[in-house]
Amino acid sequence: MLQSVGGEHDNHYESSQHNSIEALVAARSDGRKHLLLAASGSVATIKIPVIVASLAKYASSLSIRIVLTESATHFLGGQSAEQPTVDSLLHLPNVEAVYRDRDEWGPHPWRRGASILHIELRRWADMLVVAPLSANTLAKVVNGMSDNLLTSVIRAWDTDASIDMKKKVIIVAPAMNSAMWRNPVTKKQICVLAEDWGVKEEKCAAGETRSIMGWFKVVMPMNKTLACGDTGDQAFYNTTAEEKRADVADPLYIGAMASVPAICEVIEKDLNLEVAG
Repeated sequence: MLQSVGGEHDNHYESSQHNSIEALVAARSDGRKHLLLAASGSVATIKIPVIVASLAKYASSLSIRIVLTESATHFLGGQSAEQPTVDSLLHLPNVEAVYRDRDEWGPHPWRRGASILHIELRRWADMLVVAPLSANTLAKVVNGMSDNLLTSVIRAWDTDASIDMKKKVIIVAPAMNSAMWRNPVTKKQICVLAEDWGVKEEKCAAGETRSIMGWFKVVMPMNKTLACGDTGDQAFYNTTAEEKRADVADPLYIGAMASVPAICEVIEKDLNLEVAG
């Protein structure tokens, strides 16, 4: 059953909050793959409905729950056809619930023994995809901050499968203004996610690729004119061979979020999604 969690005009908000966490806990054993799809404060948040629609073909095998930061909700206020309301996301295929920051501890005070939303979301999820990942949220993640629901889920992630006993990754698709992407701080922070915490892959004896260590995968931005009109200096990320790390140095990466097909391809591959025959 669809759960509207946190909508300003949802008359059932207070009565549904507790049930929502109960349903979340129960859904951990529903036999489907669980995608926690999140958006932080970037214009590219308007692509969330497009990502969900692109995954509609997995109706029988995929369950999606959406997390929005408060900044992300500013881009989903019903301003246009490409900017539907937050509540309308509940009507998209496979979407079970939509969460906002205020759902973490409300509407009733926490009591000992009660479930905690960001912990239950981590337990439920087989994968977390943050698309878009804004410059601000990138900085928070790299520096270990957990001051909202999304960053709390990320900080509570089981990075080595020692708690949930299952290897799970976080996929991020950065999106920001070209000047923000060009900033040296951004380069350092992306390197942390892509290298220091990035999933490493190796070839097995049978020739198959398997992931080892790490828990982050970065789907790099693409080259296009941004909504703000900026395009960026493609030479900024040209570095020497010694300075190149992962794909961070590619001169084409100038801030626009990766395409929806590119993001969905990673989701489909890592979750091993298949269309029911």
